[in-house]
Amino acid sequence: MPRLLHLADLHLGWTPRDLPVALADARRAQRDARLREAVDLALRERVHAVLITGDLFETFDPPGDVVRDVRAALARLVAAGIAVVTVPGNHDELTYARSVYRRESERWPGLLVRSPMPARLDELVLDGETVHLHGVAYVGGVTDVRNVLADLPDTSAAGRHLFLAHGTLVHTVADALDERSLPLPRAALAAAGYAYVALGHVHAPSEQRLGGALTVYPGCVGGKGFDDPGADAWTLVELGAHGVRVQRRRHAAPALRDLTLDVSACDDEDGVAEALLGLVGRHPGDLLRVRLRGALPAPLDLDDLGQRCGAEAFHLRLEDHTSSVSPALLEAWGASPTVRGAFVRRLRARLDASDDPAERERITRALRLGLDALAGGR
Repeated sequence: MPRLLHLADLHLGWTPRDLPVALADARRAQRDARLREAVDLALRERVHAVLITGDLFETFDPPGDVVRDVRAALARLVAAGIAVVTVPGNHDELTYARSVYRRESERWPGLLVRSPMPARLDELVLDGETVHLHGVAYVGGVTDVRNVLADLPDTSAAGRHLFLAHGTLVHTVADALDERSLPLPRAALAAAGYAYVALGHVHAPSEQRLGGALTVYPGCVGGKGFDDPGADAWTLVELGAHGVRVQRRRHAAPALRDLTLDVSACDDEDGVAEALLGLVGRHPGDLLRVRLRGALPAPLDLDDLGQRCGAEAFHLRLEDHTSSVSPALLEAWGASPTVRGAFVRRLRARLDASDDPAERERITRALRLGLDALAGGR
C-alpha cells in the first residue's frame, strides 16, 4: 500500500516581524528546522513518496544557506529510495528570473514541476502499485489562469492518479482572480478521475471530497502567527485498497495558542498573576496570546504581568479586555437613579449584611460581573 507524506507552505527562511529580534531569530530557526523534522518523519514512517505542493520557501530568492539545507534534506529522501515531487508556490514562484527553482533546477532532488499548465508529470511504482502524477506550476504570463483546468490530462490508464497544485479551490474562476493565487475550479477536479488531489496555499488544514477524489490542504505546520496558526500535525496519506486515508502526526515544535482567561474572581493584580501563571504553566515553551477578561477592582499593568508570568512561555502576549471600577465611581453609581444604581445599591446592601467570607466573595464577584454586563462587556 503506497504511503505518502504531503507537505505544503513550510515557508522556510521566514522571519516574523512582530517579535523582538532575538525571539524572531529563534522563531525563524524553528521554522527552518521544519523540513528536517518532516524528512525524519518520512524516513521513520517508511513512506514511498513526499509531495511538496508549494511555498516550500518564503520567497522566490531565499538565502543560500537555506537552499543548501533544503537540497541536503531532500537528497536524504532520494538516497533512501523515496520519491520527491516539488511544486513551486506563489511565495517561491517559478515566474521570476532569479527564482530558486530556475537556478537549482539541474540539481534539485527528485521531480521539480515546471509545467505552466496541467500536464502528466511522471509514472511511479510505489510499493508495487502504479501511481500517475499530474500537476501544474503557475508561471506568470504563461499560465492561463482563466482556463487552467479546462484541459486536464487523461486519467484512464490503470493505477492511481494524483493531481498536485498550489492554489485556491473555487466554484468559478472569477471568485479568485483578485487574489494572488491560482484558481482551481472544483467541478473540473471532481470530474477528472483523480484519487487524491494534493494542494497547497491555504494554511489551515482541510480535507474534502470532490467527486471520487480526496482533496487535501495539509496546512502550514506550526503556523506563522496567532492570526495564522496553521496546522499542528503532519499529513500522511495511505492509498489503500478501499480508498485514500489521511493520518495526522503531531509536530514537535512550539505551538501557537490563543487563550482567554476570566480573572473576575481575582481581588488584585497578584491574584491575576497567580491565575495567569497557572495557565502559562500548562503550555510550557509555546507561543501564547492570552486575552484577560472580566471585572476587577483596578486596572492591570500588562508589562509587569508579562515579566512576572512569561518565563515558561516561548513568548507571552497579553491583551487586556477587563473592566475596572474605582470606589469613588462605585459610590457615584450607587447614588444614581438608574438600573445600574439600583443594582449597585442592592449588592452593596447584601455585602453589608453578610459576615460569611465565602458569601461576600460571591457577592463581590457578582457585583463586578453585573457591572461589566451592564457596561456591555469587552
